[in-house]
Amino acid sequence: MLKRSSIFFWFCSVVVGTQLFSQSSAVEFPQLKSPNGQIELKLSSHEGELSLGVSLDQRAVIESSVLSIEIDGKNISRGAAPVNVTLTRGNETYPVPGAHSTATNHFEGAAVEMKHESGAKWFLELRAFNDGVAFRHIIPGEGRRVPDESTTFLLPDRSVVWHHDLGGHYEDVHRKSPAVELKSGEWIAPPMTFKTPAGIYASITEAALSNYSGMALQITGERKVTVGLGHKHPISYPFRLRYSNDIDRVTQPYATTGHIISPWRVIMMGRDLNTLVNSDIVQNLCEAPDPKLFPKGSRSEWIKRGRAVWKYLDGGANTFENMKEFSRWAGELGFEHHVIEGFWSRWSDEQIREFVDESKRRGVGIWLWRHSRELRTPESQDAFFRKLQTNGVVGAKIDFFDHEHGDVVNLYTQLLKKAAEHKILVNFHGANKPSGESRTWPNELIREGVRGMESSRLQARALHNTTLPFTRYLAGSGDYTPVHFGARKGDTSEAHQIATAAIFNEPLLTYAAHPTNLLKHPALPMIKAIPAVWDETIVLPPSEIGRVAIFARRSGADWFLAILNGPEETSLRIPFSFLGAGNYSVMEVRDDPESSNRGIQLHEKTTTRSEQVDLKFSAGGGYIARFRRN
Repeated sequence: MLKRSSIFFWFCSVVVGTQLFSQSSAVEFPQLKSPNGQIELKLSSHEGELSLGVSLDQRAVIESSVLSIEIDGKNISRGAAPVNVTLTRGNETYPVPGAHSTATNHFEGAAVEMKHESGAKWFLELRAFNDGVAFRHIIPGEGRRVPDESTTFLLPDRSVVWHHDLGGHYEDVHRKSPAVELKSGEWIAPPMTFKTPAGIYASITEAALSNYSGMALQITGERKVTVGLGHKHPISYPFRLRYSNDIDRVTQPYATTGHIISPWRVIMMGRDLNTLVNSDIVQNLCEAPDPKLFPKGSRSEWIKRGRAVWKYLDGGANTFENMKEFSRWAGELGFEHHVIEGFWSRWSDEQIREFVDESKRRGVGIWLWRHSRELRTPESQDAFFRKLQTNGVVGAKIDFFDHEHGDVVNLYTQLLKKAAEHKILVNFHGANKPSGESRTWPNELIREGVRGMESSRLQARALHNTTLPFTRYLAGSGDYTPVHFGARKGDTSEAHQIATAAIFNEPLLTYAAHPTNLLKHPALPMIKAIPAVWDETIVLPPSEIGRVAIFARRSGADWFLAILNGPEETSLRIPFSFLGAGNYSVMEVRDDPESSNRGIQLHEKTTTRSEQVDLKFSAGGGYIARFRRN
């Protein structure tokens, strides 16, 4: 077992920009406050049970809840007491793609050395940020051991929860329920967003998932949700469909060798939805990228985010010549990428190089799809990524994971490392929720883990699309593949569809619509203008989960205002106060009330920050405007 001094220096080595202060006399549990003093995390012990409570502005967000960690079936948290506290403090910024260009990692923390009544020692690390809290367990040791957790979060009475189960793994539709009506035994896929009776928004998820099984949440009593690791998760339909012979393996607890470091258990919170959407906690809790693989971190030259065309959901032949046409259309759209499904495997290396070279001349990078079961060995991984690199391919779309047992989690890491060695970008499909991997591995541009446009039967998209920005997308990017003008758009308008491209977090922004349907669309100037990443995001009132999402987003000097309306008619007045001084030229895409197929109207005008827009939406309507300073 590591000595305490060794653990102290280990904390110093893994926490960037942190100051540490140790105390060992009259040891009591630390009561942490966020840097701004508004969030408080309290540890306590009652009848041998270790408990945690969290509040914002002295209003409960998580009521006193039992923390529980087990090793080889033995609960080492019950009957444990603190023997030393090392206070920590961090304050750094770093570049990040997504809602904004710079992340802030500012926290007050503590590493609490715990001693079990058996004599065993372990560590509980805690951090309090201005927009949430996080904790994890560190158990020094050697050999092969099996960790398990059953920490419970008790929600305040009269809270409401947005949730979906694991039936489709992480690809399902959220429902809104009073917390007291959640059924015992029901599973919830993180992030689990809830609103307290005090009007505080919060969401529970995890960060820095590595060498450990993923976490889901299970209802275990009234207002109680409990951590359950991968081996306990119900087997999803996608996993049964593809891996029936693997069911027994993933239902066995995952064992790890050496020191056990759990993922961070994260509770983000704020008085408004803007705080949740702009939270950096999940990525803050992950390690910075390896400079040997990423000399300039997430800004390394070969990390190229952008828009993509994709032939899968809107027609077209799976032929070599037709894919050349798709690359040509991508160039005309000004898009940076082209994603190819599995039929590319019928092409020779000569054809791949010809195709890649021709696409590159149009400014378009090529991505190729692969089934994850074909990449389970180091040899197969090296051969695949070497083939891509040799032929000039920029990215790999890797599919069908469908579970988050520790073995599957390790496969994600192995693939990201091997891809980085070959300078290949990655898009994971059939995947679990992100947990900040894209900070450590910036070659992961995006992962699915979301019910997106591939779901042809989903018609209630207005409710779904106005829920996702405040639930699933809080964990990180999600490959919804937005924007479709056919039947797949369900109960939404074309303006709504276009606005999703500006609201959903998609650093690889892959459009579902056929590129010719984009090129001939009257809103083409707007479609070509929407970027894949943003410098600043403001979620405007009166945004409300499942009712309306209103985002003001800045890219360079340009501002965009994007609105998704939910399943009810709505009238809104949105002031332009997010703009700077001066006059702006505005390009607007609005719903056309006279259109039988819910088409658009395109308008141009001039405005200033002192003005506003009045909008009346039918169910599923939308709006998007670009503001460019004159």
